[in-house]
Amino acid sequence: MDANKFRSDFLDFFRDRGHAIVPSSSLMPAAPNLLFTNAGMNQFVPYFLNSQRSPHGRIADVQKCIRAGGKHNDLDDVGYDCYHHTFFEMLGNWSFGDYFKEESIRWAWELLVNRWKFPGERLMATVYRPSDGEPASYDEEAYSIWCDVFRSTGLNPCEHVTYGGAKDNFWMMGETGPCGPCSEIHMDLTERGDGGLALVNGTNPRSMELWNLVFIQYNALGNGRFEKLSQNYVDTGMGLERIAGIWANTNGFRDFSREPSNYCSNLFLPLFDRMVKLSGRDIAYGHSPAKNRNALNEREITDCAFRAIGDHIRTLTLAIADGIFPGNEGRNYVLRRILRRAVLFGRRLDLRGNFLADLANVAIEILGTAYGNLKPAADVIRATLIREQEAFERTIGRGLQLMEEAMARCGNCIPGDIVFELHDTYGFPVDLSQLIAAEKNRTIDIEGFNGAMEKQRRRARDSQKLQKISVDATNLPPTEFVGYDSNKLNCESNIVAAIPDGNGCFLVTARSPFYGEMGGQRGDIGDINLGGRTLKVTDTQRGGNGVILHRIGEVVGDEVVGESAILSVDGNLRKRICAHHTATHILQAVLRKVLGNHVSQAGSSVDGNSLRFDFSHFQALSDSELAAVEAEANEIVRANITLHVFETEFNSRPANCLANFGERYGAVVRVVEIGQTAELCGGTHVGATGEIGIFKILGESGIAAGTRRICAVAGEAAYDDYASLAKDMRLLKKDLGGGDVFESVATLRDRLRNMEKAMGELEESAQRNEVNSLMATLGNSSSKRRLIIARPQDGGRLRSLGRCLQDKLAEDEILLLLSDGGDRWNFCIVGSANCSTAGDLAKNFAAGTGGGGGGKGNLACGTAPKCCGEDDPAKNSRLSAALERFTDH
Repeated sequence: MDANKFRSDFLDFFRDRGHAIVPSSSLMPAAPNLLFTNAGMNQFVPYFLNSQRSPHGRIADVQKCIRAGGKHNDLDDVGYDCYHHTFFEMLGNWSFGDYFKEESIRWAWELLVNRWKFPGERLMATVYRPSDGEPASYDEEAYSIWCDVFRSTGLNPCEHVTYGGAKDNFWMMGETGPCGPCSEIHMDLTERGDGGLALVNGTNPRSMELWNLVFIQYNALGNGRFEKLSQNYVDTGMGLERIAGIWANTNGFRDFSREPSNYCSNLFLPLFDRMVKLSGRDIAYGHSPAKNRNALNEREITDCAFRAIGDHIRTLTLAIADGIFPGNEGRNYVLRRILRRAVLFGRRLDLRGNFLADLANVAIEILGTAYGNLKPAADVIRATLIREQEAFERTIGRGLQLMEEAMARCGNCIPGDIVFELHDTYGFPVDLSQLIAAEKNRTIDIEGFNGAMEKQRRRARDSQKLQKISVDATNLPPTEFVGYDSNKLNCESNIVAAIPDGNGCFLVTARSPFYGEMGGQRGDIGDINLGGRTLKVTDTQRGGNGVILHRIGEVVGDEVVGESAILSVDGNLRKRICAHHTATHILQAVLRKVLGNHVSQAGSSVDGNSLRFDFSHFQALSDSELAAVEAEANEIVRANITLHVFETEFNSRPANCLANFGERYGAVVRVVEIGQTAELCGGTHVGATGEIGIFKILGESGIAAGTRRICAVAGEAAYDDYASLAKDMRLLKKDLGGGDVFESVATLRDRLRNMEKAMGELEESAQRNEVNSLMATLGNSSSKRRLIIARPQDGGRLRSLGRCLQDKLAEDEILLLLSDGGDRWNFCIVGSANCSTAGDLAKNFAAGTGGGGGGKGNLACGTAPKCCGEDDPAKNSRLSAALERFTDH
């Protein structure tokens, strides 16, 4: 059996038992607190929390998962052993208030033993039995069922069923929420099958967990308290790589002599075969795990490289297909780190060129049938991998050179600051630096590296603090915001606090219609009328604990606390801000429609004059794509769709609702729906899209690898931009004589090209004459080094002149051209075709004058300092001495 057969068999087995088969969710998680979809249950969390009703009582699926970065991070282990992965497929069956322990356990045994022929005598089961202080109670029901299962097949339960505590056999979603005991199925992979229960839940890879059956029956209330759920759930997970690997590694359960490995099935072997061909070396994958990371032999290094690259190309391929691109932050940076780790391991196998893109083709061939989005995304995947690999390859050489220099200079231990520089500047994962060092019998200062990393994090935190407001308002109660209705932008409220800040202060009120800057939307401005005088609010910020801070330009003391004030927002600016904010929502929806669902927000800024929207995408938008985005957005504007804005519990938000990774959402969130699109947003918006009036893209650019930026205007700002453009066109038309502007510009362009061509011909002729004139001044001389004083000109023209002179020189002849450059002397050293020392000569000459210079081969240039009013090199003692040394050589 191969992996594809295991995958289809699993789904068929549970389909026959009444399960609805659902597709894998994207590796881009819906939950904003996750880097990647990392477990089969991620897409079903709303069902477990009862915030949404499951459409099916029974479900089965095969879920794509990545565990790299964050809490679940296997990245640094991948390659060194034979069972860790960053990408894996999780086979799972689920019950939502339907069946429970009896069916789950018996079906698991039926599939493994009766259908797939796993040897029952090698299988072990664990059940939950708490120690003192651990939650809930002994899972006697699961124990009884397992005992009956083993007895029915002639096996002694005492030799096959054991217990585990909360660490191994009790699953919790978090500090509170659904939880319950789990029962794990382990397999004895020892050569004679005599490891038994003694190896279960230990560190010996010869005992491997196959399948985890989680029985969710409690609700954790916190403080160690639990209550029974109104209905029970089942959540199971089995790794496809493990199942397929065991089958392949044991030759269909006939030979258990080899070390256990997940990497010997058809999920990986075609990738390994391709690596051998790309390498061109006489190598092969040898199944050897690393026994000691700090002392790897050549066989172990080679096999580590095979496994790491095989794993990483699967992760990269699947992630990019789901719209996650390598980049500088968050999940994008994790993906970039994985890619660079693969590139560095590729050097261990002599894989050159764009080998990642080549291997991606193999990964797509292996997994393309199971995941239908891979083949349509093949071009995007390859283009992304080529771009990222080439960018990293440009820095690898310098990084390796730095490593070599450190090893030569620093003895047996490479300092932590060097390892950090390799990581931070050149993108070297620390475990790869460790591997390179170990090959040279060196170690790295891991504590020093960790210290440098912490310093960087501290600097980042300090930088973020500097960008925030400097006042402390955490001791104040939250301000009630009453400004969502743009038709009611004033209110009366009492002053709660006056907080000094530089030459002004922040006023805090109990209620406020002013929006405090947040989520990329700038704060409101307006007036506060206090006791008959009007205070101008120049900005509104949001302090801790939901306090709204109104900045005014004068100092007000505590005497105003408790007084009543009238707060009035500048309605015109608010209107313009609302138009731009709603336009960003429309823009994101349209980008996802035009470019694909991989587009996700990477940042935004909204004010009264424009909007900026940053998003994930792998390449620049074409003119036709930009035109389509702008046209589609304006179609939504013209449709005058009424916005539906409402609050709901976070876990009850609509299934299609977008949430931004990294944002912290409370238990209750605000949803903004525009037609069929929905997004979590606490900002202010127009009532209907028609209020925007018009949307206009100003430009599109790249701000980082995999991240693009669109700047645009909407509403009155867009009208102002069009009006300004129309005015400029009228003035231009007038200046061009009143005819057709484009025809007039085309005529001027042609005339300019002709003039530039004529000027170029004149300059070439003048340069030829100057070359001939200079060569004539040389006369006949036996000296191989000679000086030419050229007419005053800049360094660029002197270099060009030098190039023209090169063809005129005899073998071994070298000229020094010197020219008055105004505030300095420019020089150029020119050698014949066989000369290779111009760079060194230029450096020595410049050093003698107090200037600077350099180059390579037979052409090098530089400058020498010049005294005030100096027009003759003979008047400069250092320059004249350097000239004499050059010509007398």
